[in-house]
Amino acid sequence: MEHKAFFLKFWEKEGPATRKVIGRIPEDRSDYRADPKARTARELAWLIVREEAALVDGLEKGTFEWVELPAPASMGEIVAQYDQQRDVLSKRLQAIAESRWNEALPFLFEGKEVMRETGYDMAWGFLLDQIHHRGQLSTYLRPMGAKVPSIYGPSADEQM
Repeated sequence: MEHKAFFLKFWEKEGPATRKVIGRIPEDRSDYRADPKARTARELAWLIVREEAALVDGLEKGTFEWVELPAPASMGEIVAQYDQQRDVLSKRLQAIAESRWNEALPFLFEGKEVMRETGYDMAWGFLLDQIHHRGQLSTYLRPMGAKVPSIYGPSADEQM
């Protein structure tokens, strides 16, 4: 299997699990954080949504640039944004030329280049970071009074 198809296979596989986790965050507890230094559940969910869009934008433009944007006030807005963008982003990813995936592309933060990697390396980095933050969120769910969904297999919260 070629590199692009391999990445897209995992991109598509991880999306439904991510949607389940962010969809379980209770609106009235979305300000929960595990530690004063940690992001809130709402902020983590927004980070995941933004990372998906930033990945596709970066591959299309040939430059990745991270800009911090405050999380929307409600989980409903975040979940709606995820639902609205996911299929569109998948189609845009599929349309990106193979050559772009192989180019060394800059990643900018606050206007400064902080790294330069191939499009493939950037894509995997973004996806793995999203999975990492989804894992963080899954540990927030029970303390917030929500049930942990199945991610890679059955969840104790969903078993009879």
